[in-house]
Amino acid sequence: MFIRMSVIEMTLILLLFVTLSAVAEQLDAWGEGGRDISSQNSRSTWQEAKDYASGVINGAKEMHRAYNDMKEANWKNSDKYFHARGNADAAKHGTGGRHAAKVISDLREVYGLIKGDSAADIAADQNANKHGRNGGDPNKYRPEGLPKKFVLSKT
Repeated sequence: MFIRMSVIEMTLILLLFVTLSAVAEQLDAWGEGGRDISSQNSRSTWQEAKDYASGVINGAKEMHRAYNDMKEANWKNSDKYFHARGNADAAKHGTGGRHAAKVISDLREVYGLIKGDSAADIAADQNANKHGRNGGDPNKYRPEGLPKKFVLSKT
């Protein structure tokens, strides 16, 4: 039996899988880094893993908010701004948020390849993604006249 799923449902399932894989990978890295995973230090590995997973979830929410804002704004030449803003907002949620932003951005650009976006447009989108994710000001890409309602998250 074939199960029909929306793109959002497929993305959420993929994000969950990626999150669990990333948490497992991060736990391995913490263990290889000489940390005693069983120790009762002030910040346990379990708490760090929970924070990382929380960052992934909140980062994905920020990316979704930027996507919804972009659709609502329907503003000419605003695509790069929303790419940068979504990544910047997601990155505020730490390593997990940056990871979610990268995965979602990369998946979006793969989808762009499939639907026929030009290589130049994909490269420009990825530059805006990296700019926001690495702490750059998304307003660099903000088109003139875009309503003030569409701003960076306060979180």
